[in-house]
Amino acid sequence: MPRILTVDDSRSIRMIVSKALGELGFEMGEADDGNAGLKKLQEGSYDLVVLDVTMPNLDGPGMLAKMRESGDKTPVVMLTSESKTSIIAALMKLGIQDYVLKPFKGDELKIKVLKALKLPADYASAGRAAPASAADACPSLPAATPSASRILVIDDMENVHKKVRSLVPAELMVDASLNASDGMGLCRANKYGLILVDGELPDSNLPSLTKQLRLLQPKAVLVALTLRSANNIAVEMHAQGFDDVLFKPFANEAVAALLGRCFVENQQLVSIQENLVQLAGFHGRDDKLEHYFVELAAKMKEVLTKLAEACFDSAVLDASFLPLSQPLRAGQFVAEVCKTFAETGVVLRLVGSSELATLVGRFEEAKGVRLFHSLEEARAAA
Repeated sequence: MPRILTVDDSRSIRMIVSKALGELGFEMGEADDGNAGLKKLQEGSYDLVVLDVTMPNLDGPGMLAKMRESGDKTPVVMLTSESKTSIIAALMKLGIQDYVLKPFKGDELKIKVLKALKLPADYASAGRAAPASAADACPSLPAATPSASRILVIDDMENVHKKVRSLVPAELMVDASLNASDGMGLCRANKYGLILVDGELPDSNLPSLTKQLRLLQPKAVLVALTLRSANNIAVEMHAQGFDDVLFKPFANEAVAALLGRCFVENQQLVSIQENLVQLAGFHGRDDKLEHYFVELAAKMKEVLTKLAEACFDSAVLDASFLPLSQPLRAGQFVAEVCKTFAETGVVLRLVGSSELATLVGRFEEAKGVRLFHSLEEARAAA
C-alpha cells in the first residue's frame, strides 16, 4: 500500500488531501511545515510527498531542496496558488513530478498522484472495491466538502481576489475569475454558496449577468462589490439583481457578518445517507463556535433516532471537518455522541484525524470507539 506524506501549514488542506487520497487506499502521514516534513521522512519511508509551496519556518521549495541535497529522491507533487509560467517553471526545475493549483478538486489531485506514482488511472476500482457488506451500507458517498462551502469572486483586479482569500476561513474554498465569461465557466463546473461580483465589472451587463448566475447557481447568494458613494448604492445594486452589497475596501466585520449569513445560519450541519453520517465544518467566527456545537448536538440526536428507527445496528460518523480550534469542546462533543450511540446500542465507527483521536481518547465515554483515518477504512471494517 503506497504511503503518502502531505505537508501543508493549513490543517484543512491536509485533511482534504488525506481524505481524497485515503479513499484510494493510501496510507497517509501529515506535517505542518517543511521541518516537520523532513522529520517525518527521517522517521519512515514514503512513496510520495504532496507539498505546499508557502509555509512558515521552512517552505515547500526549501524542504524539497534539503530532500534532494540529502539524496532523498521521493517523488513530489507541489500544491501552489500561483499559476504564473515562470513560477511553475521554477518549481519544475526543483525536481517535482507535477503540481496542482489551489483551490483544487479531490479528483484532480488523485489523477496527478496516480500519475506521479506510475499507477493506472483505474487503480481505485481495480481490485480495491470495498467489501460488499460495506458497499451495501453506504452505496454512494457525498462529496467530502459540502458543495455550498465555496465562494466565487468575479473581479478584474487580482488584489481583490487575494484580499477576499485573506479574510475567509481556510475551510471555505475560494475560486476567482477576472471576467464574467470565466466566472460563468466556473459556475457551470462547481456549486457556490456565495458569489461576489465587481459592481463595475468591465465589458459586462450586470442585470444580464445576475440573471445568468441565478440560472446556474439558484441557491447562491449574489453580492456586489462596490465603493461607497453618496447615492443609495445598495438600492441600485438590488435593482441590478444582487441580494446584498459589500463595500470596498473590505471591513473585517462586514465580511464576517456576510459569511455568517451565508455559511453558518443556513448551514446544513449534518448530512445522512443510509448509515453514513457526515458533519459539516464550521465557517464562522470563533465566538459563534459554541452555538455551532449546541446545534450540532441537537441534530445528532435527530440522526440517531432515524438510525434506530431504520434498524441500523452500526453507523459511520465522518468527523473529518469538525473544528478543533477549541480542542476540549470538540473532544467533549464527540465523547457525548459516543455515549449516546452506546446507550442506543448502535455501534459507532468514527472517521477523523489523529489529533481528534488524541482528544477523544481523554474521555471515558469514548473508550472502545474505533477511529479510522478514511471512509474506506471505516467501511472495510463493517
